[in-house]
Amino acid sequence: MKRRTFISLMSVMAAAGVLSLAGCSSNTSASTASNIAASASAAAANKLETIQSNGKLVIALEGAWQPWSFHDESDTLVGYDVEVSRAIAEKLGVEPEYVESDWDSLFAGLDAGRYDIVCNGVEVTDERAMKYDFSTPYGYIRTALIVRGDREDIASFEDLAGKRTANSISSTYMLLAESYGATAMGVDTLDETLAMVLSGRADATLNAEVSFYDYMNVHPDANLKVVALTDEASQVAMPIRKEADSTSLLAAVNQAIDELRAEGELTRISEKYFGKDITAGE
Repeated sequence: MKRRTFISLMSVMAAAGVLSLAGCSSNTSASTASNIAASASAAAANKLETIQSNGKLVIALEGAWQPWSFHDESDTLVGYDVEVSRAIAEKLGVEPEYVESDWDSLFAGLDAGRYDIVCNGVEVTDERAMKYDFSTPYGYIRTALIVRGDREDIASFEDLAGKRTANSISSTYMLLAESYGATAMGVDTLDETLAMVLSGRADATLNAEVSFYDYMNVHPDANLKVVALTDEASQVAMPIRKEADSTSLLAAVNQAIDELRAEGELTRISEKYFGKDITAGE
């Protein structure tokens, strides 16, 4: 009887030991998982530190949209977006690394994590703001409706119904043209766009007012005219991935833009490329 009792007590103690070990194992696993999550969270919050550790800010732009970003006579990449983003990188203590791509690939590359930011005269829209975080605006622009000089049948955005426009694929200009009933044809550069309007292959195009006037400064004899402008100016800002690891970068970029504005540097760069200050809200 005593033997049975002893064995039973041993069994109970052994079982308790197993449960105790299981509890320890469970607690250890939970603790490990918690530590991993905390480490991941810390890493995510340090995107800016990662960029500064690597010593470079990867910036995506088209490189073919004068005066925002383009190649000059010596094939050097220049433009408003180039100088603004370079000044931001300097504020962050890193070097800018530019990646040139066509418009519709800019956002795909940002989504895939190939770029840190896109600096390409991007207008803030409700749809884009749902997917991306945007920096403080560094420009304000209006959209111009541009036609050949001898066209009299298009005088307003409403006249685009049934007409053909040429614009960058998926750009706000293409979407606006389509919203007025136009059939939009995709092109890569502003020069191509306006060449299609001049040749009659496109009836009109929508583009930034400042970009059109810059084009006319370079091509003063071009038979083109602006027949309408949007009533309100759009905000131009830099999209960044809407993720936890973007918080520190977004804050640093915003601070850099604010400092550049306060120092008058944004105005200086704007007047250099646009002949006017587009950095103040209207």
